[in-house]
Amino acid sequence: MNRLFKGYMKFRREDFASHRELFRQLSRSHDPHTLFIGCSDSRVVPNLITHTHPGELFIVRNVANIVPPYRKTEEYVSTTSAIEYAVLVLKVDTIVVCGHSNCGGCAAMNLSPEELEHIPHVRKWLELSKEVKGRVDRLVTEDTPEEREWLTEQVNILVQMRNLLTYPYVKEKYGRGELNIYGWHYIIETGEIFNFNDDLQEFQLLG
Repeated sequence: MNRLFKGYMKFRREDFASHRELFRQLSRSHDPHTLFIGCSDSRVVPNLITHTHPGELFIVRNVANIVPPYRKTEEYVSTTSAIEYAVLVLKVDTIVVCGHSNCGGCAAMNLSPEELEHIPHVRKWLELSKEVKGRVDRLVTEDTPEEREWLTEQVNILVQMRNLLTYPYVKEKYGRGELNIYGWHYIIETGEIFNFNDDLQEFQLLG
C-alpha cells in the first residue's frame, strides 16, 4: 500500500502539475474518440501503448477482452452498458478490441471445465467465447502450444468484433461509416501491435 501512496504523491508532484490545464478542462466533461475494450491483465496499459492522454479513451477491461452478444436484460451488465454509453452518449467514432500475448483468459479457453472448477465465475464468463476453441482446432497446422496460444488470442479478438455487430446501434453506425471497429493483438515482449486487415482477412503488423 505504501507503494501506491508514494505513487500518488509522485503523480501530484510531477504528472498532474505538468498537465494541470488538461485536468482543469476535463473536470466537468470529457469527449473521448475511442472505446478501448481490453483485457484486465496488468501488463496491458491502454494509454501507454496508444500514447494517449486522459480524456481520449473510454476504457472497458475484463478477463480476455470479451464482448457479450447483445441482449435486452434486467441483469447488471457492465461491459454491455459501457458499450451502450460510449456509442450512444459519448458518441465515440472508433472501437478497438485489444487482445494480447500470453493471455491467461484465452489460455483457460483450452482447459476442461474440471480444470476451472476453482474459478467458477471465470469459467462461466469464458462460456461467452466457447466457440473459440473449436475454431482454433480447425485452424491449427503444427498444433504446438505456441501456435495454439497465438491462434486462440487472435480468433478470440475476431469473435468479439463480430459480437459488437450484434448491438443494433453499433451495427447501424458501422454500416453508415460513422463508426470504425479495429481488432488488435498486442505482443507484450516486443511492444508490437498486429491489426486485423478485413480485406486480407489477416492480422498485420502496424507501422
